[in-house]
Amino acid sequence: MNEPARETPPRLDVRVGSSTNALRPILAAERPLGAGGRQWVGLGAIAVTALAADQLTKQVVARALALGEEVEIAGPFSIHHVHNSGIAFGFFSSATSIVIALTAVAVLWMLVFFARSGSRHPVLPVALGFVLGGSVSNLLDRVRLGHVTDFLDFRWWPAFNLADTFIVVGVGILFASIAGIDRRASVPRRVGDSPLSRP
Repeated sequence: MNEPARETPPRLDVRVGSSTNALRPILAAERPLGAGGRQWVGLGAIAVTALAADQLTKQVVARALALGEEVEIAGPFSIHHVHNSGIAFGFFSSATSIVIALTAVAVLWMLVFFARSGSRHPVLPVALGFVLGGSVSNLLDRVRLGHVTDFLDFRWWPAFNLADTFIVVGVGILFASIAGIDRRASVPRRVGDSPLSRP
């Protein structure tokens, strides 16, 4: 007599702290890693907003202040119209073509990474949106003008612009989310929290 075929048990995923706080079956289709439509819309909205804000402020400064002109705002902070042919905060100012190439490669890499992993964490569209928006805005200026306009000056640090700020904020959000994931992963789960250990 042939034995009946045994059904393969479904994979189980631990959902600690969820509404069920239990083991529940999951399918591979429930855990997509690539970016979906919602993630792409979020990324695009953040990136376009960052790019537009940076371009607008640069144009306002370029029209209101002559190159090298400075307006003191408060304390060490001033609006100082300067040009920068390097990367953020004035670094590598003598290697414009290399900076353009590296920025283009970085933008392409971020898009590929997001396409493959955009659903890994809910902050990815925001973080990468800021980084992409700032990077593309500065890249466009370097390609069109050979330099970017910097105007935020605290005297103790090279002048920068909104695009540089968006890039730093995006990277900061990304690292903060990664650190949060690592902390949660390092917290051991008590055996009593599992429904399998309950009578």
